[in-house]
Amino acid sequence: MSVETLLWEEDATGLAARVRAGDVTPGELVEAAIARLEAVNPDINAVAEKLYEEARRQAGTVDRAAPLAGVPFAIKDLGIAASGVPTHGGSRVPPFTPDFDSVLTERHRAAGLIAVATSTTPEYGLRLMTESARFGVTRNPWNTGHTSGGSSGGASALVAAGVVPLAHASDGGGSIRVPSACTGLVGLKTARGRVPLSPLTSESWYGFVVDHAVSRSVRDSALLLDLTHGPDPFAPYAAPAPRAGFAAAAARDPGKLRIGVYRGSPLGMDISAETLTALDTAVSLAKEGGHQVEEIDLPMIDRAFMAGFARCVASAVAGSTRQEATRLGRGMRGDLERATRLIARLGDVVTAGEIYATLERLRAACRVMLAATARFDAVLMPLIAHPPLPCGAMDPKGIDVFLEEALDRLRLTRLLRVDRFFDELLDKSLWFTHWPAIQNVSGQPAIALPVHVTAAGLPLGVQAAGRPGDEETLLSLAAQMEKLSGWRTRRAPLKRPV
Repeated sequence: MSVETLLWEEDATGLAARVRAGDVTPGELVEAAIARLEAVNPDINAVAEKLYEEARRQAGTVDRAAPLAGVPFAIKDLGIAASGVPTHGGSRVPPFTPDFDSVLTERHRAAGLIAVATSTTPEYGLRLMTESARFGVTRNPWNTGHTSGGSSGGASALVAAGVVPLAHASDGGGSIRVPSACTGLVGLKTARGRVPLSPLTSESWYGFVVDHAVSRSVRDSALLLDLTHGPDPFAPYAAPAPRAGFAAAAARDPGKLRIGVYRGSPLGMDISAETLTALDTAVSLAKEGGHQVEEIDLPMIDRAFMAGFARCVASAVAGSTRQEATRLGRGMRGDLERATRLIARLGDVVTAGEIYATLERLRAACRVMLAATARFDAVLMPLIAHPPLPCGAMDPKGIDVFLEEALDRLRLTRLLRVDRFFDELLDKSLWFTHWPAIQNVSGQPAIALPVHVTAAGLPLGVQAAGRPGDEETLLSLAAQMEKLSGWRTRRAPLKRPV
């Protein structure tokens, strides 16, 4: 078996075991990852920066006793610092090149991971499809005419294409889980405070954003979380310590769980038959695992909730673009994509008092939701309302282009304070992804489960949301469903190694 085939077939845990056994060296794995990336990236366009020379250097010095020694990896081009590596955030704005590492970067390296590239993201992570004016369209290895999701779409494309077995990702409104659902991967959105974002920032988007990874297997996600979780001195808050460890949880039988199933749309918008089939598949696997399943509703999660989330994100984007202007010493909104600029301007016209009141309303709704679902160990619900979309499907067209240009050129963003106009914008932004922002607001952990492949051959995952701070139960459940379904052996058909 060639090293490239080994890289394509194994998960990170398996590759690390091969390194420890002496079957393969870190240098061989890095070279295989580079060769694989060069072979498939023209098809998927998932790379922001190539880190080949540094990866080769690290392969020669990595501690082979490290838990994931020599395993090739990718880091997202957003929200994490690696010294000397330009961070573009998917934008034409001049990049930020840090002279320090994030705490998470240090933990990745201590685990033995070797980054071979940074992965593409839409501008500032604001779309759930990875398409940007800076880097172009990132494509799905299962079908390159379709999206790999966003905003960690470059990460998911690299993992699904067999370049790396797992990759750093972040999630502020579904950006780990949506790409996983689109590309047949496991994507754990961790509990708020589980993994520090420092020293780059203390929190992002009012605490909505968390960092972790997309992976081929549940055990990889669990092991990586064991190696990277825990606060540091700059962390503003911390998630509860795990009871026995995340890898241990993924390795044990979950016992008989009580699981809720939510089928509704908080936006009241259409849900495809394929999405409901995927949810039914997850329900069937849960029942096969011996769990008690109950259909529920979440009336407290409605259009007002989703609108509040969107306004808070706009406020955060307005603030971050001001920070970027300070860094550059000049105005930079002219460098932004039109849609990003409109979101920032919307954030400018929402007052601080309104955002505070909105956050309080969101948190109150989450308290009601958590109380209503406290009897469940997990709640199954969709992630994407339709199978992975064709590339470009969410671009404005026709009259929408005219309206966006008018709002932008005439600076009429205040019209978006009118509910009718804002509702139209909300629907256009979230018709593909109605659900994932719920857990970003609540701070709950949630995991994308790659339960279904459509008749057209595209993955379509759903999610399980857990109790606050309880990734262990989710990982135990997900590992059981992985074993029952056999999804861990699925691979995208793109340029299968020979």
